[in-house]
Amino acid sequence: MNLQDWLKILYLVFGFCSALFLGALKGLLVGPIAGLTFITGNVAVILGLLPSHVAWTVYTVIKINRFDTPLKVAILLALPGLFGIWLCLSIAGSVLVGVGYGFFTPWISTFEAFRHDNESKKFYHGLVDGTWGTVKGSCVVVRDFADICYHSFPLYLKELRESPDSNDHQTLRLIHVPGLIIVGLLGLIVDLPFFTVIAVIKSPYMLFKGWFRLIHDLISREGPFLETACIPIAGLTIIMWPLVVVGSILAAIFSSFFIGLYGSFIVYQERSFMRGVAYVIAMVAEFDEYTNDWLYLREGTIFPRPHYRKNMVSESSEFSVGQNHVAGSILNPASADAPAMLVPSLVPSRTVREAIQEVQMVQIWGHMMKSCELRGKELLDTEVLTPMDLCNWLKAKNDDEATIIGVGLPCYSLLQSLLYSIRAGSSGLLILDNVEVTYLNRPKDKLLDLFFNPIMVLKEQIKVINLGDDEVRFLEKVVLFGSDTHRMDAWDNGGSLPQDALRAAQIKGISRRMLGMARGISKFPTYRRRFRQVVKALVTHGVEKGDSSLPNSIKSSVTSIEEV
Repeated sequence: MNLQDWLKILYLVFGFCSALFLGALKGLLVGPIAGLTFITGNVAVILGLLPSHVAWTVYTVIKINRFDTPLKVAILLALPGLFGIWLCLSIAGSVLVGVGYGFFTPWISTFEAFRHDNESKKFYHGLVDGTWGTVKGSCVVVRDFADICYHSFPLYLKELRESPDSNDHQTLRLIHVPGLIIVGLLGLIVDLPFFTVIAVIKSPYMLFKGWFRLIHDLISREGPFLETACIPIAGLTIIMWPLVVVGSILAAIFSSFFIGLYGSFIVYQERSFMRGVAYVIAMVAEFDEYTNDWLYLREGTIFPRPHYRKNMVSESSEFSVGQNHVAGSILNPASADAPAMLVPSLVPSRTVREAIQEVQMVQIWGHMMKSCELRGKELLDTEVLTPMDLCNWLKAKNDDEATIIGVGLPCYSLLQSLLYSIRAGSSGLLILDNVEVTYLNRPKDKLLDLFFNPIMVLKEQIKVINLGDDEVRFLEKVVLFGSDTHRMDAWDNGGSLPQDALRAAQIKGISRRMLGMARGISKFPTYRRRFRQVVKALVTHGVEKGDSSLPNSIKSSVTSIEEV
């Protein structure tokens, strides 16, 4: 090694130590403010909306037709305990996440400054990044959490009450009520300590195997260490790995509450007290085997694993790491009840270049919002949408009070994306900038899979029925205006209801599925905040056009649009 190589190594070590110290300093200065904002905001939302949550839940249990009287009584008796657990876990989780977010976000942001090209930018962003942005981010998280609690939760309950499946009567014999209570308590008494003990005992394996994997990548320049700009961040990962292990232990303890309580539901499903007890015992074995697979320890488990389903196939391979289940496969009932421990994968890491080739979730969100904005501007320019539609959505408490903007516009935007992908002959979904999202490069996000697979099925259905131009125009009317026949008739886009009853039924069936998808996506975290920015951008577009029908109060609110 020559002198220049030694200088590079010394510079890298000096930069790493400086970023480590500066990040810790920013964490100590900014962390208390951001963490306190995060904690107080979330706790205020939890406690402030608790009476409403109780009232909404009780009303849903009483009004729903799916449950008979004994089952409703059992649920109502269990609600105080369930809400007590919700309060404890949500407040404790807010405190832990708030402290971690406030302290570690400035630290990580400091190391991310190494990704910039020149030294002046590295120095500037190392000082600035993670300061005000961290405080602002804590406010954004509180706002998204409030949207979930105030908007999404009531929508879930309303859909539960109005779902056609709610007419399928579910009964409960009073003799099973004591069994439900006993198994639920037994699940907490057994699963909580066993999950904790298993996680704590195996944590040294996770600690040292994680260090071994990261140091191996450092020496061989693989995974996150392949790119020089990412070496400081990967070095921080090595230092912070013990905290990741502690987080995994806390996640295991947290999940044990819900897994243990799920035993009551097993008793109700199987109509058997003994099967509920078998579930509680089996979950300890499943968790032990699950963590063994993740940490590459011996296969199997030392704990007994009784069957708790009438038709249940027990295979250890169900939980093996690295196995891919294709979409549409029949899942074993055991896999739906498998416990979860947030254990980071210890397999060889992907390189930064490999990660860039995968479409990121932020791109999907960005496309959805940008596409809605572009389609909204087109509809405003052609006077299909009116400024009052935008005002009604901004004033509405939920999307049901302003369905044209809240549901129709996203659905119309999705339809245009599907039609564009079909015309282009894409095997996936084409988003903005002609980026193609397929099964191979889509984000590995289970939440996204709930909608990506149905969207691909819907795309194939639209492609197979081969809609004509007038049928496409009619479908556009239906997805945008829904049941508002007056607005549909007022939009003369050349579309009309097909005379063929089968074609008409197919088009209406597609529109119902698309409207259901749009309503489901609207309950996602961060969606309402981002979509509100889209609506405000459309209001801004109307103001720039000099639209006099916009109320002054709406015009003045445009000036306060947040940059998120």
